[in-house]
Amino acid sequence: MKTDLAALELKELEDFVVSLGHKKFHAKQIYQWIWKRGATDFVEMTNLPRELREALTESAAVSLPEIVHHDVSQDGTQKFVLRLEDGRQIESVFIPDTPKQTFCVSTQVGCAMGCAFCLTGKMGLIRHLTAAEIGAQVRLLARSTGLLDKPFNIVLMGMGEPLHNYDHTMKALRMLNQKDGFDMHPKRVTLSTVGLVPMMDKLAQEELMPNLAVSLHAATEEQRRAIVPPTKKYSLQDIIDACKRFPLSKRRRIMFEYVLLAGVNDSDEDARKLVKVLSGVKAKVNLLPLNAAPGIPFERPSDERINTFAKILVDRGLMVSVRKSRGRDIRAACGQLIVEGQSAKRPAGQPPAGEL
Repeated sequence: MKTDLAALELKELEDFVVSLGHKKFHAKQIYQWIWKRGATDFVEMTNLPRELREALTESAAVSLPEIVHHDVSQDGTQKFVLRLEDGRQIESVFIPDTPKQTFCVSTQVGCAMGCAFCLTGKMGLIRHLTAAEIGAQVRLLARSTGLLDKPFNIVLMGMGEPLHNYDHTMKALRMLNQKDGFDMHPKRVTLSTVGLVPMMDKLAQEELMPNLAVSLHAATEEQRRAIVPPTKKYSLQDIIDACKRFPLSKRRRIMFEYVLLAGVNDSDEDARKLVKVLSGVKAKVNLLPLNAAPGIPFERPSDERINTFAKILVDRGLMVSVRKSRGRDIRAACGQLIVEGQSAKRPAGQPPAGEL
């Protein structure tokens, strides 16, 4: 079994190079080839000694998923369906001009959260992605879009719940943050969670801390239990308390994502309740009008209803943005990522992998 160098942090790569009988400084050169230049073939790494390249060819590899489908939306959004080594498939999305270039990356094959408005949740959780597979999406998208040497942002809002795959997600972020690679500053990375409170508290202790986005979607316990099943374990108040504990610099805020569902959570009273829920939190609300799709039992509110809801929040002092859906015509918009033909097959009553 060859060692996948794309799965190694720099210190691990240094140890591997030394184990081959070579100087550890070559690890930085290899890291740069993999992450900055998108190389997967050791023959390309021309500043390495020939003996080292030969040793790497015999004992190591650089993994990269295969592009199965590549669709381009009318608005420029690009969706990549990627096949992993075990044949499982995931989706990643490139969203241009938002206002920066943004990569939407998956952290799991499927998702265990089961949010009622999200197609990915209908797949169930098939498995966690490894740190290498999470990072590989960024490497592949950067190479495919010509952004290897240009700035871009990352949102962990693709398939899966990042905090349910905590260790692999954080290792991937450390590898992306490495200055000899993409040198991704945490402020250019946003991690979205439905509110797994113990993992939010753990994230709050990390040295490398991305922007936090909490998928709230409701302003009452009853309403949220119907929309976001994990609420049965972590209440709305538990999540808000965790947000209040979360350390924020002076100018940073926690983003609260709120999918607007016609006739479900979009009334004037819902807006007023949301203001009360977020009282005392450094918050920004990102309203997401539903991206309707076959299999989702909800409708998108009218533009008038969306604007009225947003105005109530703004008039009461909240920072608000209304997300413009991108890539809807290629089913690449928020909540629309699903790979057909894959499903979690578990014995009845058996929980999905990992602890919630």
